[in-house]
Amino acid sequence: MKAQDALRLAVPRLMAAGVEDAARDARVLLAHALGIAADRLTLHLPDEMTEPQAKSYEEVLVAREARQPVAQITGRRLFWGQSFRVTRDTLDPRPDTEALVAEALTQPFLKLLDLGTGTGCILLSCLKGMPMARGLGVDISEAALAVAADNSRDLGLEGRARFLRSDWFAGVTGAFDLIVANPPYIAEAEMPGLAPEVRDWEPHLALTPGGDGLEPYRIIARGAGARLMPGGRLLVEIGPTQGPAVAALFRAAGLETIRVLPDMDGRDRVVAATKPGAQDRCGCA
Repeated sequence: MKAQDALRLAVPRLMAAGVEDAARDARVLLAHALGIAADRLTLHLPDEMTEPQAKSYEEVLVAREARQPVAQITGRRLFWGQSFRVTRDTLDPRPDTEALVAEALTQPFLKLLDLGTGTGCILLSCLKGMPMARGLGVDISEAALAVAADNSRDLGLEGRARFLRSDWFAGVTGAFDLIVANPPYIAEAEMPGLAPEVRDWEPHLALTPGGDGLEPYRIIARGAGARLMPGGRLLVEIGPTQGPAVAALFRAAGLETIRVLPDMDGRDRVVAATKPGAQDRCGCA
């Protein structure tokens, strides 16, 4: 069978399974099965597929029909211009999170802490954009930390990034001029309404803390002051409705210059705050 015929048959299958962008996913998965870059697919559509390629395409289509995320099937996700390894032990990096990286890189930093690092996409993207900086990524999941360490090696950052198993700040020592986090923030009551790709395939520990979804921000607010240098910045990703509540928590913890920043779709996505003190001390401790 030619690749173009396999693609033509795949699209209605994915549509019938409820996949939102069936045509796009069918193309990405076909490129993966053919072992080529997605942007080269058009050139290979007239080619006859080998038996192993046809078998591989059928397997990945079955996985996608079960609503497994494309990034888990292919094992990769593009984020901030870099390719990251993704597994079922990590969240799938999302474009919305790039708003946090963009804000982090608006000011220089030398010592970075990433709470709940997952794939390491935030930490490693920030380090790519700040060549003199070093960073620590912590996570409670050993499996996620192994993925992050692999990504650091793939990106040539293993000399500037290190990883530690820690429940938030519990195992962290020292002070940092930038702390970032994309914590689990989905309220327990919202979980049943998530897309199957998220609800059934991504680690619940990284999606929801239970309750109102705000408990990680309470923990971060309580602990950030002891781990930030004077003038240091704290940046956290939030759900679109959580800005006022998270800003209030940070304000009550004594942080200042608190701002709620949008993502590329204009939704509240990042809360930024600073620790009182002279900013010119950042990175020097």
